[in-house]
Order: sequence, then C-alpha cells, then structure tokens
Amino acid sequence: MNENSKINFYGYDLNITKDVLIPRPETEQAVDAILNLVGVSYLPGVKPSKPQIAKNITILDVGTGSGCIAIALSKKLPEAKIYASDISENALKVAQKNAKTLGVHPTFIISYLLENVNFTPDLIVANLPYVDPEWDWIDKNALAKEPAIALYADDHGLKLIKELISDAAKQIVPYLVLEADPCQHKKIIAFAKDYDLYETRGFILTLRHKVTAKVAND
Repeated sequence: MNENSKINFYGYDLNITKDVLIPRPETEQAVDAILNLVGVSYLPGVKPSKPQIAKNITILDVGTGSGCIAIALSKKLPEAKIYASDISENALKVAQKNAKTLGVHPTFIISYLLENVNFTPDLIVANLPYVDPEWDWIDKNALAKEPAIALYADDHGLKLIKELISDAAKQIVPYLVLEADPCQHKKIIAFAKDYDLYETRGFILTLRHKVTAKVAND
C-alpha cells in the first residue's frame, strides 16, 4: 500500500494510510445490520425490517480506524449521534480527516475499548482485531502492509472482543454489532451470556442485551 491510498467504502472514498486497516467489503455488512435495525433500507428494492430502535440513537464505533463505519453511519443516519473511538492517535487523525472531507462530524475519542467513554450508547459497533496469528489460511505477507495492532488478537483472536462484550454488559448496552470470522461466532455467542443472538449475517454478529430483549417482548 502507498503512503496514502483511496479506498471506497459504502460508496464513500476514504483516505487510507499505513496507520489504519484497509476497509473490506465484509465490514460494510455492519452498516447494513445497523440500518436494518432502525428500519432503513440498505439496498435498493430491499424492504427493511420492522424498526427495533429509533433513528436518533447514540452509536459508538469502537476501534474506528479510518472512520469508515462511523462516517457511513453519519451519512445514512443524520439523526443519530455518532461517536468513534480508537486507541491510536494516528488512526484518529486519519478518521478525522476523512470525516471532514466527507462533511460529517462524528465525535472522536481516544480510548482503549470503553475506558474513556463516559456514557452508555444505545448501540456499539466494532471491527476489532480478531485474526488469530495461528490460522494457516491467512496471507501474512499481504497483511504485513497493515498495522498488526489492528489485525491480531490473543486468545485465538477473541481477546478484545471478549473484553468489549464484558464491558458493554456492565453498562447494559442494548445492542452490539460485531465483526468476526464466521468460525469464531459460536464461541462469541457462548461467551456473551448477557446477550441473546439477534442476527448473524456473514462476518457480522448482532447481539441484543437480555434486559433489552425482555423489555421489547413485554
């Protein structure tokens, strides 16, 4: 990858540097899942589901990197309050530049997971590092062009995802939209004891807190 490259994500051109993960098509499914939750069509001709949450929700994109998810959501859900966090200052600078170029204004926070987040969002979306370095099907030479901190995680790739689920459960965050390899989904669902599976589609898991689910069903 060049020092600066342009990548299209969800129809928007983003500036990508060596400090951030290259946005991939599977991550666009996270945006689809959220639009579906609020009852907004994410594809022409596709009828959205019955809204589960309001359009003016508060969304936190954890591990925002280039800002791709937060920016796409800001464009598609102008009524929502969008926050985006990352542990990397350099990544946040890239995300802020992309947001300014595309005319949206998410609030950016430097934070390790929820450490510096002083509010409870209605929904957390996260494309955290989930690659297990022991997977024999990954092309490590190709991935070497991207920051390892944005790719790899301990505990078979699940360390940060588990930490986020635990932190979100303590705050009773109603919805979690998580990206992970499909081979990891069963383990994530089993770990997320405070959450019910709402939907799994491709690389994306949507979990709903059991308290929220109970209220919705009452």
